[in-house]
Amino acid sequence: MEKKKILSSTVKMTLLSILLGLIITAIILLAAGYNPLEIYAVIVKGVFSKPKYISYTIIRATPLILTGISVAFAFKTGLFNIGAEGQFIIGTIVASMAGYFFNLPIVIHPIVVMILAIVFGGLYGSIIGLLKAKFGIHEVITSIMLNWIALYAHNAVINIPGFFARTNKAHPIKESASIVFLDRFKNSDSGKEWLINHQAIRDILKSPVNYGIIIAIIVAVVIWFILNKTTLGYRLRAVGYNKFAAEYGGINVKRNIVTSMFISGSVSGLAGALMIMGVSKGITTLSAMEGYGLDGIGVALIAGNSPISCIFSGIFFGALKYGGTKIQAKPIEAPKEIINIMIGTIIFFVAIPRIVNVFRRIRDRKGVTE
Repeated sequence: MEKKKILSSTVKMTLLSILLGLIITAIILLAAGYNPLEIYAVIVKGVFSKPKYISYTIIRATPLILTGISVAFAFKTGLFNIGAEGQFIIGTIVASMAGYFFNLPIVIHPIVVMILAIVFGGLYGSIIGLLKAKFGIHEVITSIMLNWIALYAHNAVINIPGFFARTNKAHPIKESASIVFLDRFKNSDSGKEWLINHQAIRDILKSPVNYGIIIAIIVAVVIWFILNKTTLGYRLRAVGYNKFAAEYGGINVKRNIVTSMFISGSVSGLAGALMIMGVSKGITTLSAMEGYGLDGIGVALIAGNSPISCIFSGIFFGALKYGGTKIQAKPIEAPKEIINIMIGTIIFFVAIPRIVNVFRRIRDRKGVTE
C-alpha cells in the first residue's frame, strides 16, 4: 500500500513537472512573439498526424530509451554515468566495423554485432568504474574525458585503410547486419507492388522502422529484473544507498562499482549498435557530440531512474525532439532551441522535489548526530 502511494506520488509529480514545463515554455514563447498553442499544435500534429511520423518518433526514441536506462542503472547504484555519450559512440564504432568486415548469415550477423557492442561499451564504461574503485577518481571527471576520447577515436577509425569509403565517411554495414523491418521486402519488386495497395503500411515502411524498439523494451525489463529480483541487483543497490554500510555487511564495494559501470556502459554501447544497424548504417565524421548519452540523463531523471519508466520518458523525449523539428518550417519558423528550453524546464521541475529531499535527508542526519 505504501509502495503504491509512493509510486502514485512520483507519477503525479512527474506529470505536474511536465505541465509546469509547458506553461513556462508558453510564457517564454509569448514573450518572444510566438503563439504557444499554435506551436504545441504543430508538435502534436508533427508526431501523430501520419503513420510515418509515429515511426520516426519511435526511431528517435529508441537510443534515448537505452541511454536513459544506462544512466538510470548507474544512478540506482550510486554512480553518475555522464559517460553514456562516449559508450554510445564506442557502440557505433564497433557495430560499424563488425557490420562491414564480418561475413555472417542474416540472423547471426546482427546478434554478433550487438554482443560485440555490448562488450566493448561495457569495457569502456568499466574504465570509469575501475578508476573510481582503485584511485577514487570521480566518475564525472573520467566520464567527460572518455567522452572526448571516444569522439576523436570515432573520427580516427574512419580513416583506417580498408574501412575508409570517402571523405568523412566509412563503408556502410552489410545488408546481413541490418535490423530494418522488412528491409529486403519493401525494396523488392513484389514488395513495392504489394505496398501500392496498402497505403498505411507503405507510409510506415518509408521510415527506417526497425527492431530496435523491441530490443529496448526487452533491455528495460531485463535491467529492472536484475536490479529488483537478483542478488547482484541487491548488492549494487546496497552500494548505491550507502557504500560504508554495504562494506560493513561484507559486500565488495570496489568490484560492484566496476560491475555497475560495465552494465551501464554495455546498455549505451547497445544503443549505439542499434543506431548503426537500424538507421545510419555506418559512421561519418563527428564535429561534436550527438547528444544521445547526454539526453539519456534527462530521460532517466524524468523516469525517476526506473528502467521501465525510461520507455515512456524516452518516447516523450523522442516525440519532443522529432515533433520539435516541425516548428522550424513555415509559417511558424520558430528556432529549434525552444524544444531544448521546454525539455530543460521540465527536467528542472522534475529535479526540484528530489533536491528538496536531499536537503531534508541532510537536515535529518544532522538532527540525529546532534
